[in-house]
Amino acid sequence: MCKVIAVANQKGGVAKTTTTVNLGIGLARKGQSVLLIDADAQGSLTTSLGFRDQDSMDYTLATVLRKIKARKPYNPDEGILSHNEGVFLMPGNIETADLESGLIEAMRREYIMKQYIESLKSQFDWILIDCMPSLGIVTTNSLVAADSVLIPVQTGYLPAKGLYQLMDTIIDLIDCKVNPDLYVEGILLTMLDERTNYTKNIVQQIKEGYGNDAYIFKSQIPLSVRVAECSGLGMSIYKHDGKCKAAGAYEALVQEVMENAKNGGVS
Repeated sequence: MCKVIAVANQKGGVAKTTTTVNLGIGLARKGQSVLLIDADAQGSLTTSLGFRDQDSMDYTLATVLRKIKARKPYNPDEGILSHNEGVFLMPGNIETADLESGLIEAMRREYIMKQYIESLKSQFDWILIDCMPSLGIVTTNSLVAADSVLIPVQTGYLPAKGLYQLMDTIIDLIDCKVNPDLYVEGILLTMLDERTNYTKNIVQQIKEGYGNDAYIFKSQIPLSVRVAECSGLGMSIYKHDGKCKAAGAYEALVQEVMENAKNGGVS
């Protein structure tokens, strides 16, 4: 059975794309079939996997969602790219930004991405959606299509504070029956500098503020130059420097996510 995870946070710069890449490739390294979907107009996921000049691509996520909106026939496999580390990618680019206004008046506008993803589920064990840093209609589509939401949070005051709005959006989708089965896969603490008391205080605040309502991953992603280098190289941290601390942290995250899926939710 395919599991769909939206990697979301309306705050930028929290390692959302980095997490999507390394979680996805980490799952592929475990023998899983994985599709990554770039639902961010910046196309950061596409770039991070080494596919440059994405704004010139003929077929992206925006292309297929427009076809579905217009009720035109489409091939679910069209436009999907293969990466040399074992994952597949539906690329995204600046055209995704146009969908924000283009979907507003669409019938059942929240379900358009869900229709696309449902047509792909039989081919993959996991589908990970890299959401844009906003809570607009495209991100809402991603949350409606997902089984769960993984929330990367940088260990700083403002990124931590921004969790409230995202959690409220998730609760609204559940309460309004738009996606009543949606749940928080977990909160992932990223860019962690354990040497500072400031970081330790933020971590404690997140655990106290959200620990009763959402799973907080035991795996924590350290601040790492090696991770930052990966996006420019088009590869995962495992390939760039598989022995570094960050690679071990992402491997541990992969294991947690797989264990949670085996347990039917979170542990």
